[in-house]
Amino acid sequence: MLKILRMQLLLFLLVYPIIWFFSILPLPVLYKISDFFYYLVYYVFGYRKEVVNNNLKIAFPDKDEKEIIKIQKKFYRHFIDIFIEMLKSFTISEKNLKNRYTFKNIEVIQNIVNNGQSIILMGSHYANWEWIFILNTYVDCLGVAAYSRIQNKYFDKVIRKSRGRFGTALQTTGRLITFLEENKKKNITAIYGLLSDQSPMVYKTRYWRAFFGVKVPVHTGAEYLAKRNDFAVVMMKTKKIKRGFYETEFKVLTKNPKNYQDYEITDMFLDNVEQQIKEKPEFYMWSHRRFKHKDKAPKN
Repeated sequence: MLKILRMQLLLFLLVYPIIWFFSILPLPVLYKISDFFYYLVYYVFGYRKEVVNNNLKIAFPDKDEKEIIKIQKKFYRHFIDIFIEMLKSFTISEKNLKNRYTFKNIEVIQNIVNNGQSIILMGSHYANWEWIFILNTYVDCLGVAAYSRIQNKYFDKVIRKSRGRFGTALQTTGRLITFLEENKKKNITAIYGLLSDQSPMVYKTRYWRAFFGVKVPVHTGAEYLAKRNDFAVVMMKTKKIKRGFYETEFKVLTKNPKNYQDYEITDMFLDNVEQQIKEKPEFYMWSHRRFKHKDKAPKN
């Protein structure tokens, strides 16, 4: 164990100064660097190019090869930008971030929490999901985000610090339910952010449904938590205005989750995600193997 920790520390000491250096650069400079890395990643290394290409062909069977390649190139430009913006998150100022990441109807969130109801905020890997952490500076309640712990404890610590700079409390997925229940007992109103469009492990899957016409396993944890605790369910729909600028609109899926049949809320969320992707497909995270379990779907 001691040897592993030493190796983790060595890696951190070697890599983090580089991350920090890039983070303090102005975004216009970082986007020039992004342009350079786009050509390396797309044309030289071809990072996950086959995965992206297959995903796009599955999602858009009506598009020809020329259209697929056009979307693919736009995606990779956006993909590198997102990575750059993640680096910038370590040092970006509150003022700069608020200028670049705005909310169209923040009152939707505030009205719900003012009524004493907590919120399950469902999001997807679309546009920019990292900068949502600025939300906590706009609302008068606790903001909580679920995240997966990084094995290297030194990197885990700095990423937790970075994402929590504006007041957001980070909880590992395994700890989230306990933390939520503790807050509920104390009558603490909170917003719990969950990215709900990823592919769960098959053995844990309770629900399969069509996503772009393909039956896939889907996460139902957000719906489960909302029903169990009678929390409102709100979806964040983020669009890219231009390079480095985003606008998030909140859509209330329900304030009364117990009135819905099982998986209806999950269906509403994914229907909205799919529609958003169809409008501007280049801003979705196509490098994820979203359809990897399609051949394992139940036949009935």
